[in-house]
Amino acid sequence: MREFDKISIQEMSKEDMLMIIEALEYTGSKTKVQEFINLKNSILKELSSLAESSEEEFLAYLNSSCKSQSFV
Repeated sequence: MREFDKISIQEMSKEDMLMIIEALEYTGSKTKVQEFINLKNSILKELSSLAESSEEEFLAYLNSSCKSQSFV
């Protein structure tokens, strides 16, 4: 198996990304394990940077794009 340091999410759907973000938020808030919240924040920061938007704008975009599916 090849070793790698980073993973690309190029082919991930918006729905899947929103589900991951919401799952990390939910798990972090329910378990009080800060690492889940930190990971969610890190992912959101990277994605919003790639989209050249604020984290709030990016999350609103994901939510509006996937509004028929609210996972949490």
